[in-house]
Amino acid sequence: MLQLAKYLKPYRFQIAASLSLLLLQAIGELYLPTLMSDIVDNGIARSDTAYILKVGSLMLLVTAAVGVVTVLSSYLSARVAAGFGRDLRNLIFEKVEQFSLYEFDRFGAATLITRTTNDVLQVQQVMIILLRMMAFSPLMFAGSLILAVAKDPPLSLVVLAVIPVLAVGIWLTASKVIPLFKRMQRHMDRLNLVVREGLTGIRVIRAFNRTQHEQRRFQEANRDLTETAILINRIMAALLPLMMLVMNLTTVAVLWFGGIRIDQGAIQVGDLMAFIQYVFHILFSLMIFSMMFVMVPRASASASRIWEVLTTEPRIQDPPQPAQEPAGTPRGTVEFRHVTFRYPGAEQPTLSDVSFTAGPGEVTAIIGSTGSGKSALINLILRFYDVESGSILVNGVDIREMTQEQLRAKIGYVPQGPMLFSGTVADNIRFGKPDASEAEIRHALEVAQAAFVDQLQGGLEAEITQGGSNLSGGQKQRLTIARALVRRPEIYIFDDTFSALDFRTEARLREALRRETAGATVFIVTQRVSTVVDADRIIVLDEGRVAGIGTHQELLRTCPVYQEIVASQMKGVKTA
Repeated sequence: MLQLAKYLKPYRFQIAASLSLLLLQAIGELYLPTLMSDIVDNGIARSDTAYILKVGSLMLLVTAAVGVVTVLSSYLSARVAAGFGRDLRNLIFEKVEQFSLYEFDRFGAATLITRTTNDVLQVQQVMIILLRMMAFSPLMFAGSLILAVAKDPPLSLVVLAVIPVLAVGIWLTASKVIPLFKRMQRHMDRLNLVVREGLTGIRVIRAFNRTQHEQRRFQEANRDLTETAILINRIMAALLPLMMLVMNLTTVAVLWFGGIRIDQGAIQVGDLMAFIQYVFHILFSLMIFSMMFVMVPRASASASRIWEVLTTEPRIQDPPQPAQEPAGTPRGTVEFRHVTFRYPGAEQPTLSDVSFTAGPGEVTAIIGSTGSGKSALINLILRFYDVESGSILVNGVDIREMTQEQLRAKIGYVPQGPMLFSGTVADNIRFGKPDASEAEIRHALEVAQAAFVDQLQGGLEAEITQGGSNLSGGQKQRLTIARALVRRPEIYIFDDTFSALDFRTEARLREALRRETAGATVFIVTQRVSTVVDADRIIVLDEGRVAGIGTHQELLRTCPVYQEIVASQMKGVKTA
């Protein structure tokens, strides 16, 4: 919790005002028992009605003032906690947006969602209580203890004897619940993961009749979370009766020994009534503190998880001083120099000693069997990962020496799995170029063979649901292609983006793309030989190594791996 305190700096004046109001509230509440004591000892005992009315009116004024101060303090505390929670969510989201795929692989999407929502909520809720009760309880405890001792020092020994008992109870409770709260957050992560997979994969789950299996997974995760929550609540439920028992026994002891003190003439009845009120304040403050001692550990566990995200430095960083592109280098040139790469934790490299050069006006196709490293190569161009050894140059500059924004501004990327966002068709196309005009959008759609948009209700303003679930796979692919085209970048990357298209539509699309991207560098990742036949350069990958580079005809003569791929897909078709 203390690590996150620095993010409270913008609210320091509101916190100071809230604490000042709490101080006034404590003074007011501590003053009320003294006024009540005066009424009993000086008003009721002497039958002085005027004195009773005078002091009683003062009590009403103090009570009203305390009420106003309490409302203001609660309002400020709630504003600070809500603003603090909002700022934390913004900070986490901004940090996660900077993460490379290394960090996403490390954390996982489910736990990042939990940390942004549930963990922040836990910290926010405890922050309200901390600003109200955690600050108020010590004031009331100290003030009540001082006034109780001032009223009758011998009688206050009863209270001092009770405090160690409560302290032991609080310590035992905290030692049990702190590990349980950490376990509870892990179970929350697991539950969110199962729910997320169950919702996003609902089509696959139903297609394979795995609904009951997923229900069992959810029930298991839900049971673990529930059992931990029940265990925590049982411990906390046992604490409250213990505290109430101690409070009631203390009250009985005070009344017993107080009666003796009154009989001895050591104190008056009003003083005993005030003393009892101070005892209640002392014990109530301890009870609130004990509840805090139980609740703060959960927030601390959540705060640690938030802090872990905020302090994680992405492995892929922008250079302090980006390099300048050398003059004379054709824009869009991509060069791999002896690149080797392996995914985090992998024993064998995914790519080994890959070298080639692709220039503007050229179509470079990347083909290979599943697991040969095609997508890894594309991820390296986009710098989603960094190379293990070797270097990748764009326009003559190592991509590690330019900012990620500079690099990706040069690239129009169409991912293997078409990803659309909730909003309109136009919103999704403008994701590639925010200031794109309607004419530019329509041109990109025309090139992408996405004439179906005009048939949608609303046309460009037609609503697209989350993930584009109201469109077919081929329609989503064409919209993602249009999104890249509207950007008019130096480099185009099509990562197996024609797989959902029929051969006729693919042929028309490739012909339109050839004209549209004539001056750019184009990468096409595919498993279809028909897609790469006309490419200027075909790179054949086999188990992470370059098995051959050349045109279709050249590879048919020189590359056995390519020959096998062609033979498996083009049986009966003349290939040479």
